[in-house]
Amino acid sequence: MKHIISCEQFSRSSLEELFIHTDDIRNNPGKYSNSLENKVVATLFYEPSTRTRLSFEAAILRLGGKNISTENAKEASSAIKGESIEDTVRVVQGYCDAIVMRHYDKNSATAAASVATVPIFNAGAGSGEHPTQGLLDMYTIFRHKPGIDGITVAVVGDLRYGRTVHSLVKLLTLYKNITIYGLSCEALALPQEYIDYVEEHGARYFACQTFADVPADVDVIYQTRTQLERFENAGIEIKEFIIDKNVMNRFSATTLLLHPLPRNAEIASEMDDDPRALYFEQTHNGMYIRMALLDGVMNGTKPN
Repeated sequence: MKHIISCEQFSRSSLEELFIHTDDIRNNPGKYSNSLENKVVATLFYEPSTRTRLSFEAAILRLGGKNISTENAKEASSAIKGESIEDTVRVVQGYCDAIVMRHYDKNSATAAASVATVPIFNAGAGSGEHPTQGLLDMYTIFRHKPGIDGITVAVVGDLRYGRTVHSLVKLLTLYKNITIYGLSCEALALPQEYIDYVEEHGARYFACQTFADVPADVDVIYQTRTQLERFENAGIEIKEFIIDKNVMNRFSATTLLLHPLPRNAEIASEMDDDPRALYFEQTHNGMYIRMALLDGVMNGTKPN
């Protein structure tokens, strides 16, 4: 792959190759410590980020590369003067060997890749996709439930604007006999285009109204934050689905609890010591997945 733009680029075999590569980097970091030697990666963030930006930058440094960065490009770059994404990429690619970009426009990564001569890594594009987050989410599931075929997953919260959900459901459909339960208020329901994608690729999707609609033995609960910054209608009515110990007590001891973070109140802090709560582990997995992506795309490295 030349660019990482969408989860639709991945096949089951390429996804599992990525997981093998990620495990090798995790277990043998010294083997990869110079894989980006003499290479520069630019990180352009037009929206706020903690985990994605820092894990990408840590990945670059741990692979022996160098990083140039702007973390507030919407206000602190030539974008404020009206420069287009395409022109920014044409300029920045002259300074680096790859570009990691987060942008508020859902078509931004595609626009960037259309003119880029260096690899583009989509680090979140508006309400569209966040492929590297989806990949680290799947990797976290894979590490705890390696036989992904046949699993059940509940996606909860803001399914309309939550780009991490959009990427995750696409990746889940690479496996067989997948069932997805979508729990949200009506205003934040999963857009029909993603439901169609899920069903066209052989998985099942069920919309839910309450936690009681989700089977107690569901394999994964993927909770999300309400994306208030993306609301087009300030008067939209929302309902928060909060997970605390009382809610989790109705689910299995083997149900995994994931969240892409940051969280607000949708997962109570009392859940942090529950062995099923994997959201902090999930964030750390992000660095290793991004190391594997950078190494794979920029060097063409295949897993051993």
